[in-house]
Amino acid sequence: MTATPQDPSAPATPPAAGSEEAQKVRDAYAFEGGRIHLGAMLDGEEPDPSVPVNLSLAMLNRHGLIAGATGTGKTRTLQIIAEQAAHAGAAVFVADMKGDLSGIAVPGTASEKLTARAAARGQEWVSRAAPTEFYTLGGEGEGVPIRTTVSDFGPVLMAKVLELNETQESSLGLIFHYADSQGLALLDLKDLRALIQFLTSKEGKGELQGIGGISSATAGVILRSLTAFEASGADVFFGEPAFDTQQLLRTKDGAGIISCLELPGVATRPALFSTFMMWMLAELYQELPEVGDQPVPKLVFFFDEAHLLFKDASKAFLDQVVQTVRLIRSKGVGIFFITQTPKDIPSEVLAQLGNRVQHALRAFTPDDAKALKATAKTFPTSSHDLEEVIPALGTGAAIVTVMSEDGAPTPVAITAVRAPESSMEPAGAEVISGIVAASPLQAEYGTPVDRESAYEILQKRAAGAPEAGAADGAPAQQGRAAEPDAEPAAKAKKKEEGMLDNPAVKSFLRSAGTVLGREISRSLFGTRKRR
Repeated sequence: MTATPQDPSAPATPPAAGSEEAQKVRDAYAFEGGRIHLGAMLDGEEPDPSVPVNLSLAMLNRHGLIAGATGTGKTRTLQIIAEQAAHAGAAVFVADMKGDLSGIAVPGTASEKLTARAAARGQEWVSRAAPTEFYTLGGEGEGVPIRTTVSDFGPVLMAKVLELNETQESSLGLIFHYADSQGLALLDLKDLRALIQFLTSKEGKGELQGIGGISSATAGVILRSLTAFEASGADVFFGEPAFDTQQLLRTKDGAGIISCLELPGVATRPALFSTFMMWMLAELYQELPEVGDQPVPKLVFFFDEAHLLFKDASKAFLDQVVQTVRLIRSKGVGIFFITQTPKDIPSEVLAQLGNRVQHALRAFTPDDAKALKATAKTFPTSSHDLEEVIPALGTGAAIVTVMSEDGAPTPVAITAVRAPESSMEPAGAEVISGIVAASPLQAEYGTPVDRESAYEILQKRAAGAPEAGAADGAPAQQGRAAEPDAEPAAKAKKKEEGMLDNPAVKSFLRSAGTVLGREISRSLFGTRKRR
């Protein structure tokens, strides 16, 4: 169901607009196809319900930006677009950074104030929730766990979360290339560490010489970053069962399901969650067929705290983000970035965002003033002085320009944003727990699986060789579960290194392709291609 006159929440057919500007805005935002109702044009201090400001449903795949200072209404704008897109039949993905989006699964509570606010914006408010699925990264928090394997994640994204420089990223790429060429599946971080140690050991360092090799110093940096990454608790995000991103495209009774990723448990690891969301997009890009422009997009993806994705990113990473954003629209996917100012987004990405909703910015410092000036220049020419208008916007008001159905930007509309139909309060732990318990995905992804992989196989091979036991002066260990929990770190490290130097291990790695599967191939973002 789209935001058309047949939609109970849509504005009624408005009377003719009064002023020349109002008529211009009304004509520009009166799209013929399905539409998302954003609100009504502000005429001075009051909204004019006769001039609705809409967003074309078919143009959601031209991507968008929702920007503004903290507390100006970005989250509610995200909520109204997400819930209407879902009711129109598009699947939706949102990341709930602060825990205040979960109310999208609960019908809103009516009040006189809310009804009056909606009527002033030309909205016939109805209380309704959207079908919602709650997820969590690696099982940290309440939700269906999302995990992936190290092999699936790939070297480009792994370099981003490990905060490696370009040289170190290149070396990590060689390590993944070796694993791929040998058909060696890397399921978790222990597998990756074991392989790095082998490839820099006396027995294994020759394996990469034909393709450039890696220095011990570079390997040491990668291993230290990997150790710190694990110590932060991030190891729970890598493993099996690996999440199938096709689950994000589900619908129910004609409505798209909103996939809400709860993130309060990873607030201290912002680079991790932003990179994980980029992994989801990369997976979707390689899996989805080309469909071109559709009346209703397959998926609308909201990327909150988007500036974290681009912070300290390598050129290779940025290039892949730009390419993914540019090309994924033909797969029927629209991406909305949510952040404070447009300057948080690289210009190459910003140029791809056809739909803009800019809430208030405050100019308290010279840097703020520069950001405000730059923001105003990103909008089409307007009769309004946007450098004056943007800081004066109240909470729930925004500057809007969107992509029209003929591919041209609409004129700037100063807009009073409509009210969400779902709850603006968090859903509560009991509601979320009930939704998660009833989810058909919980049985498939709820319990982690630790099948035999590179780490276990390498240990088992080394343990079976007499020289490995003699060198260690200790009985052979059979897999991860056999390791004593209280074993000191130094002793464990020595044992692991001794194991990896063993000729039996080297022999195993050379034949790993016949043991673990065919050679792995990778997508443009370095993620594993499915076969």
